[in-house]
Amino acid sequence: MAGSRSVVIAALFANGAIAIMKGFAFLLTGSPSMLSETYHSISDTGNQVFLLLGIRFSKQAASQSHPFGYGKAQFFYAFLVSVLLFGIAGWESLKHGYGELTAPAGAHAGQQADVILAGINFTDLVPVETFWVSVVVLLGAIAFETYAFKKAWEELARQIERYEWSGIREAFSRTADVTTLTAFTEDAIALGGAVIALVGITLTRITGIQAFDQISAILIGILLMGFALALAWQNKRLLLGESLPKEVEDEFRTAINENTGVRHVDGLRSMFVGPTDVLVTADVSFNSSLDTSEIDEVIGVIETDLSAIDSRVEMVYMEPQA
Repeated sequence: MAGSRSVVIAALFANGAIAIMKGFAFLLTGSPSMLSETYHSISDTGNQVFLLLGIRFSKQAASQSHPFGYGKAQFFYAFLVSVLLFGIAGWESLKHGYGELTAPAGAHAGQQADVILAGINFTDLVPVETFWVSVVVLLGAIAFETYAFKKAWEELARQIERYEWSGIREAFSRTADVTTLTAFTEDAIALGGAVIALVGITLTRITGIQAFDQISAILIGILLMGFALALAWQNKRLLLGESLPKEVEDEFRTAINENTGVRHVDGLRSMFVGPTDVLVTADVSFNSSLDTSEIDEVIGVIETDLSAIDSRVEMVYMEPQA
């Protein structure tokens, strides 16, 4: 949990600084791809706030109304982030880029246009050519995002090693730490978006064709919307009560059956109730020679064995069968 929080805080500071830089660069240049990147960074900054809210709510103690705790709050807020990433950053970027691309010649607010806000002509405030403003801002954004991405990757790599996943692809489909996954994905998209924007404005600078800048905005929007849908899908599986992988449940069954006080495991189920909390229930046939106190002792041993197999096991409920 501490690792997830540090990842989100790093991303929050990075994205906040980047959003300010990109917004100022857009005011100076009128670049469609720079506006897309501004939408992107503003969305990312807000998203980190939602992820921090999810972490905070998830720490609340179990209550009468929520007997298994509030761990799933992180799943909800991460799902909300994916919706905002799709709706605000992705859709607005795509819409703006398409609008600029299809506007009549001379009607778009391309790089040659003055950007005026509250009566201030921002293009007159900087003596250097606005193209270089965009380049400097995007290079700065890449530096900030690289820092945030490194923090997210370190935490995700730690989980990959701990749970012996094959790599990022398996981690993406198996991790319950959606907070780290979301931060990692956002940082990766942010790096990709900054590179796309840099390529777009550079091609426009070299060729004089505004379409390269506008197409970059469209590509950034498509990238954001695609990854937002992927994140929403991953959060859906956890919100609906995903279990541990079958191979882990098989290990649980083996461990229970190996206990001398157990005759047979009649049923076993597991479910994530938080990023690092798993509920396990089992229907177990115990040896008929055991009395109630001995069954309690066996259950205590089994609980310890299951936690040793997977440290995320937080609650174990056993139902003795006749």
